[in-house]
Amino acid sequence: MSDLMPQSEAPTPTTDKITQAARETIYLCNFRVSVDGEWLCLRELNDISLTPDPEPSHEDPKDPIVIERLNLMNMAKLSIKGLIESALNLGRTLDSDYAPLQQFFVVMEHCLKHGLKSKKTFLGQNKSFWGPLELVEKLTPEAGEITASVKDLPGLKTPLGRGRAWLRLALMQKKLSDYMKTIINRKDLLSEFYEPNALMMEEEGAVIAGLLVGLNVIDANLCMKGEDLDSQVGVIDFSMYLKDSTHSSKSTEGDGQITAILDQKNYVEELNRHLSASVNNLQAKVDALEKSNTKLTEELAVANNRIITLQEDLERVKEESSYFVESNRKASGADGTANGQVLGETRKQLKEETQLRLDVEKELEVQIGMKQEMELSMKMLEKDICEKHDALVELRQQLDEMRTLNHELSIKSQGSEAGAKQKNDIISRLEEKTNQMGSIIKQLESSEKDMAKQARSLNTVAGKLLQQQ
Repeated sequence: MSDLMPQSEAPTPTTDKITQAARETIYLCNFRVSVDGEWLCLRELNDISLTPDPEPSHEDPKDPIVIERLNLMNMAKLSIKGLIESALNLGRTLDSDYAPLQQFFVVMEHCLKHGLKSKKTFLGQNKSFWGPLELVEKLTPEAGEITASVKDLPGLKTPLGRGRAWLRLALMQKKLSDYMKTIINRKDLLSEFYEPNALMMEEEGAVIAGLLVGLNVIDANLCMKGEDLDSQVGVIDFSMYLKDSTHSSKSTEGDGQITAILDQKNYVEELNRHLSASVNNLQAKVDALEKSNTKLTEELAVANNRIITLQEDLERVKEESSYFVESNRKASGADGTANGQVLGETRKQLKEETQLRLDVEKELEVQIGMKQEMELSMKMLEKDICEKHDALVELRQQLDEMRTLNHELSIKSQGSEAGAKQKNDIISRLEEKTNQMGSIIKQLESSEKDMAKQARSLNTVAGKLLQQQ
């Protein structure tokens, strides 16, 4: 560490604090983490050049804090990439026991702890990234649900445990990237918790927040009840990211078969989703037709009631008109001259009643026509509903067939995974036998050399004996 610190400046309280924070992380400043393709490389600083880039920069490339930020960013890249690839190959919802997911949370924990300011309490100095995560609730109201859930979880006694639970809930909600971008954009608030050269205050924090967007394709179901998040030890397992060419060459064939099966499964699931959407649309149309059918039935009942009322009015008018005619005839027979004026009025009323009767008959004909049209439309609607019902039944049968096919493909996928494991076991056994045969051959060669030496010695002894004789 002393080789990487500038020798010309005297130590100050600020530099001592930064150096102490650098020593508390697990990353050694004598090494730099770099990415070779998709693999991890650890290079000693004495073996690589640390000359700065041609672009102007105010930071010293030999500064241990800068090296730690780069190491953490590269580890985050590898962790996120490995988690996405392994989760997609696995093809199922991740749980708490999944090793790449555990390592991802460990790496995120170290990224959030980098450059944290120490807060003095009556128990001593305390460093926790729970404080910055609580800011998200103030900046994004959606995060209030996560914060409330974390506070309500039983068994969480430390801020560290609450911070770990918050990360897991944010990942399950697929909002981790959005929340990290929200707090990184407010460096004025983060400065209360972090040193100026911390990862969350620099460009590396924004890069990691952008990489977290890829985790939205992962489905995780993490049960935190009964899990001791307060006392877990966060140590990064570098062996998960070191290159192993023999294993990759052996499992290429099995991975290809599994990939093909998973592609078929994804296709079937997509087709299943489309069929479900079409079934839902048809069901909605059927419901709308049933509602319109009910409405037309009500209108038809109202029209029938109206026709009955009009018929009753027509009968009443007929009775009244016949009564007036009879009364007029009787009155004219008794006193034709005196009641001539009354007869005229009666005839006038008769004409009005006749006209009213004609109007009622016309309205009755119109109502009968409307009734016939409604009956015709009802028949057409019933026919359309029957056709939609038949189509819905066929689509449900297709959906059941696709579900059966999906189940068969999942069984095939499990069988291919078991076959791949058996092949790997056979290959490992063959390699062990090959190694054993190689050792036996080496032993035989050494024994052959010993026998040849003994034969030469015997020949020399026999020659000497013959010369003596």
